[in-house]
Amino acid sequence: MNPTPSQTVGPFYGYALPFPGGGDLASGGIAVHGYVYDGAGEPVPDALLEFWQTDANGSVAAAPGTMRRDPTNGAILGRDGVRFTGFGRVATDYDGHWALRTVVPGNGYISVCVFARGLLHHLYTRIYLGQDSFLDSLPPERRQTLVAVEEREGVHRFDIHLQGEKETVFLDFG
Repeated sequence: MNPTPSQTVGPFYGYALPFPGGGDLASGGIAVHGYVYDGAGEPVPDALLEFWQTDANGSVAAAPGTMRRDPTNGAILGRDGVRFTGFGRVATDYDGHWALRTVVPGNGYISVCVFARGLLHHLYTRIYLGQDSFLDSLPPERRQTLVAVEEREGVHRFDIHLQGEKETVFLDFG
């Protein structure tokens, strides 16, 4: 039986799961940004990305969230901007672009979970900011799909290709 559009994990709209400041994990650190592309190489304008990472020392925050709400109506105001929880959530824009402001993770990578239309299940990948022994276990052409490119000091680019010749390496934790 073929899946129907209602069985996929997207699209996600701007008023749903994203929240103000969702990509601002820390101030004064680095910026990581990129695009999500489908199998035809077209940008995906309605994907949702979740990020998890360690702090600069390699520790997992394991602290409650930093979400602030309006005390009168419960509306989400955004992050408190002080505590680092290591979690972020951003939606892609009309051009398939996303951005994250964070610290360099002490373990060398940022974990990413991708939700997008057409996917029956979310996908996991990682953004590596440098060399890692896991990367050495992959063929060179596949390894490069997990390594962010430093565009300039403190700004890294990482594109996610859901299918096709440039398909990003996705990890199976099952």
